[in-house]
This record gives sequence, C-alpha cells and structure tokens, in this order.
Amino acid sequence: MKLTSIEDARSLILREAFPLPVQRRPLAQTLGLVLAEDVIAPYPLPPFDNAGMDGYAIRARDVADASPEQPVKLAIVDTVAAGQISSHRLRPNEAVRIMTGAPIPEGADAVVQAEATSEQGEYVLVREPVKPGRHIRRAGEDVAAGERALLAGTPLGPAEIGLLASLGQAWVSVHRPPTVAIISTGSELVEVDQPLGPGQVHNSNAYTLRALCQQMGLQPDVLGIVPDDYEATKKLFEQGLAHDVLLTTGGVSVGQFDFVKSVQDELGVERRLWGVAVKPGKPLVFGVRGGTLVFGLPGNPVSSMVSFELFVRPALLRLMGHRRNLRPLYKAVVAEDIANTDNRVFVVRVRAWRENGVWHVSSTGAQGSGILRSMVGANGFIFVPPGVGGVKAGETVDFMLLREDLVEP
Repeated sequence: MKLTSIEDARSLILREAFPLPVQRRPLAQTLGLVLAEDVIAPYPLPPFDNAGMDGYAIRARDVADASPEQPVKLAIVDTVAAGQISSHRLRPNEAVRIMTGAPIPEGADAVVQAEATSEQGEYVLVREPVKPGRHIRRAGEDVAAGERALLAGTPLGPAEIGLLASLGQAWVSVHRPPTVAIISTGSELVEVDQPLGPGQVHNSNAYTLRALCQQMGLQPDVLGIVPDDYEATKKLFEQGLAHDVLLTTGGVSVGQFDFVKSVQDELGVERRLWGVAVKPGKPLVFGVRGGTLVFGLPGNPVSSMVSFELFVRPALLRLMGHRRNLRPLYKAVVAEDIANTDNRVFVVRVRAWRENGVWHVSSTGAQGSGILRSMVGANGFIFVPPGVGGVKAGETVDFMLLREDLVEP
C-alpha cells in the first residue's frame, strides 16, 4: 500500500471541503460560528460624544489656571446621567455634573474627573487644569458609520458578538455549522456504563471524538457501536451519510472483519485516500459521497485522536468558513533522545514549555497507539521525520501547540 504524506493527504482532504451555506441566526446563537458576509456599521460607535468617567463637563479654558492651592470655582447648572441629555448650553464658568456614558452638553469641551474636585454648595471647586477633549469619548472613535466593522470569515467570539450587539445586529449571517456523525465499529466494544466481558473494552473513541468536536462548538450525533457484521455496518453507515461529515473508528485495516472500506464502496463513497505516512494513524481512509466527507479513522485511541487533529479538524474548520484551518507550527528543542526507525513521520505527544522565548518539549511517556494516557497532559505534538533514526536531546523539531491552557507560565 502506497502511503501519502501528511501534507498531501491534508491538501487532498481540504480540496473536498467547502464552506457550508449561509444562514441567518439570532445573535445569541452565533458563538463559535463564522461570519459569512461583511458587517457594515449603520451608525458610529459610540453614536455621540460622551463622558469617559464620572465628573463635571466644563470648558477647558475656564480651568486653565486651576491648582490645588488656587482651585477654580464653577457654578453647577445641571446634572446628566447616562441615557439623559442636558438641555443646558454651557456658558463661561459653568459646569454640568455628568456620569460616565452621558452625552456631553453643548458648549463643553472636556470632563474633569470627580477626584480632582470638591463641591461647595451649588458650586464645584476644580483643582487641576484639563486640556480640551480630556475624558471625552468621541462619536465614531470605535467604529465609524459606514466602516466595515467585521469581515466575512471572522470567527465570532465574545468580543465580536459584543460589537455586533453594539451595532444593533440582532440577526447575523453565518456559515451553517456542519453536522457530524460518529460510529464506532468492533464487536469488542461496549458502552461505558456496561461491565466488560472477556476480550471487551469500553468505547472511548466515541467520547474523545465527541469532545474534540464539542471543543470546536459542534454537537455531533453519536450513532453508537456497530459489531463486526457487514449488514449492520451498512445500515448504520447509511444513517451517518445523511450528515455533512461521517467519522467512523476501526475497521479500516486489512483484517478479515474490517468492513469499513467495502461498505463505503457499496454505498457509493468515492475513496480519495487510504494510508498516510504517519505514526500513529497510518490506516486512515477518506472519501466523499455527494456533499458528505467520510473519514475512516483507526480504531486505536491515540491513532484516532491524532488523525482527528491532523486531518478532520482542518476539514471541519473549512466547512465552518474559517480562513485559517491549520494550527501554527513552531520550532522546539527536545529534552531527550527520541528514536524513529520507521518510514513514517512519528507524531510524539509532548509536554511543552517556554524558556527565554524558546519552546522546549518532553514526551509524555510511552507512545504506543493504544496508550491513551500519552494524550493526557499533552499540550502538543512534535513531528520526528523518517529516515534519520530519530532526534537527539538538544536538537530542534517541528512542534504543534494543541492546548495553551496546559503551558506552564
């Protein structure tokens, strides 16, 4: 079996992935989705000049000579809170008591903060000079009317959603998130709430894949376990093919009971790929049927997770409309010797940290494709190339950061 490189396999997969159609969604339901069109500001933000803090709206020239020793005395002629408008036009030696966010009264050109003042009856004593524009948030200083506030392809996080809310965008055009089906194959599998019989293992792959999808804001449809039976496999696969993406685990090797490829063939899946030059994850199968992307992931738990990160995640991001589909690669210094006598790229699970701006990595321990614990505590992958026998401590390798939350400060 001729193996495809990681890069070629990923390019082949991404050629089949296109952003899904546009739909209008309520703003509150867009977290994690991707804008499908530019958002043009219908009005400026802020929409009017307003106070940047509690204090007094004044004319800056009236307090040009103010000091703690010789404060300037101004008459308080009005009070304006956020959401109110003062009807008073400021005249010389007058002040308007103002709260943060309130519109600046006519005639005022600065705000002096309350901490630099004290009240004396109907007057305020100002103890420091201020320049024109001080503590005033100008209309449009955030976003100008008619400006492109957000560009198509922008992922929507809390800040983006807040900006859209500020612009009154109750409904937003986004790319529809992909529907994902997950099927686990193998008669040895049982659900996690069932006791293990002889030769059986709990179905961990469904849970790791579900969690990986959920981290991306997707809610996959876990269709369950199918035993090593051709007709049962076919029946469940037919359900899975109604989704945008079908993920299956197991049954993609060359064993007597590995039915995934033959079932795909019967159901009209056009195979694009079988076998990647990567360890773990070699027996990856990828194909398409209509608009459905079909991934046959290896059954070993680590192989399944590595394959998801390297191949499935980029495809899902492309379907969601993301412009950036790949995690960035860095250079990292390895802390110990790591052998690779295989003809495939060895993806090593590592703990990574930074020293003086340089990434350093150490393996998480035993790296077998069935040792799921090697993923626990791992915050990245390194890629040890084939044909060199491995890397020595102190050498530099390509490093992919997976989890910033596990990087020690």
